Amino acid sequence: MPLLPGAEPFRHDGGEVGVLVCHGFTGSPQSVRPWAEHLAERGLTVSLPLLPGHGTRWQDMQVTVWQDWYAEVDRALRDLRERCSQVFVCGLSMGGALTLRLAAKHGADVSGIVLVNPANKVHGLAAKALPVVRHLLPTKSGIASDIAKPGREEVGYDRVPLHAAHSFRRFLTLLDRELPQVTQPLLLLHSPEDHVVPPVDSARILARVSSRDVTERLLERSYHVATLDHDAELIFEETFAFISRLSAGVGAAPRG
Repeated sequence: MPLLPGAEPFRHDGGEVGVLVCHGFTGSPQSVRPWAEHLAERGLTVSLPLLPGHGTRWQDMQVTVWQDWYAEVDRALRDLRERCSQVFVCGLSMGGALTLRLAAKHGADVSGIVLVNPANKVHGLAAKALPVVRHLLPTKSGIASDIAKPGREEVGYDRVPLHAAHSFRRFLTLLDRELPQVTQPLLLLHSPEDHVVPPVDSARILARVSSRDVTERLLERSYHVATLDHDAELIFEETFAFISRLSAGVGAAPRG
């Protein structure tokens, strides 16, 4: 299937410090591409993959599971580690959840993580019914474009495939048990008004991780897709400052 406009993956070969950027559930690289481009413009090596089943049509996502999405970001991380001396991982929403698992599983190979409105749980009574409902209904209404800024839209599906949603819910349950394994420096930015992921998810993550170097920032003017919203520049600047503080190699040439 052809990709939706803006859903293309992004790659920039820069310096010795690498950054993996992860997009969200039913979204695409478009939602976080300005974030990736901001870091690339400052000399970092950046990888922004397109997750399997995303960026085309919801039917393609219906046949994927969380292991497919995680395998893609895991592969991208390993690729960055081969050419960079340090690698940081950033993620929005489900991308934040994938970021946390990479941190838990890869340890010192991840130098730090940046989370924007990260998901920790699929909420509501409907979520508990997913194991049954997904066999009766293929989709529900979409969650894309929760943005306060007028005129901005997210490239994502207008329907949520329920088989995929069920798999995502199972992934979050697994990840919650793994959060204490996260020890890396952490920058978490979240919106007090978010119509997709409630602030309680960020609070739960902060309470469960073992990181000691933790910075929390509120995105007062943005909704869920904050990387396209009023606080986007704040996210980008805070991310680069966080990486610069923890890296000796910002601006250095890549290995090999």
